[in-house]
Amino acid sequence: MTIAEPPGVIRGGLVVLHESRGITEPVKALADGLAAEGWLVVAPHIYHGADGSSEIDETLAADRVSGLSGDSVLADTDIAFGWLAQHGIGADRIGVVGFELGGAVALVVAASRNIGAAVTVAGSGILQPISPGLPALVDVATELRCPWLGLYGDKCADDVAKLRDAALRSETASDVLLFPATDHRFDIHPDGTFEAWHRMLNWFDAHLR
Repeated sequence: MTIAEPPGVIRGGLVVLHESRGITEPVKALADGLAAEGWLVVAPHIYHGADGSSEIDETLAADRVSGLSGDSVLADTDIAFGWLAQHGIGADRIGVVGFELGGAVALVVAASRNIGAAVTVAGSGILQPISPGLPALVDVATELRCPWLGLYGDKCADDVAKLRDAALRSETASDVLLFPATDHRFDIHPDGTFEAWHRMLNWFDAHLR
């Protein structure tokens, strides 16, 4: 696990789930940024049988994604939740956030575990699973157990609309926001990045108490 600790009082705990290329520099920057906001952050390395603590190329990433299952990613996030619990943070003050692959896993976790809140950023696999062992996101969004926020680029608006409808059928709060972009990587646009960052922080502020 990669850990980022806040400089002062701990507000709660966040589990950051990495993208398909592993623990990249943007993932580390996200963890550090959240820690600077007062959150104790842990990023589990969800590739089994390999060192997930560094960036890998796209070919190797695709191979490792194909080996993931719901059981494996939930086991890894459970370890991260347990680590946070050992540091005195209760489930209602724990959130999960991920980008791309990690965003998909964040939604799977939100539909399977009773935690405080979850945020999916450009989570892949909306209609078709990204791995034979993982569900399509639209199939599990109806089962959300905690407040969930989805942040997506508008290039995939039709798929995201189906995901939004599924989430609205769950028994918890949800919201989905679209950002102008040529594809799902709205994070390459400064305005989208700034707004998404603050939307995420506000979501955790509102629900992790």
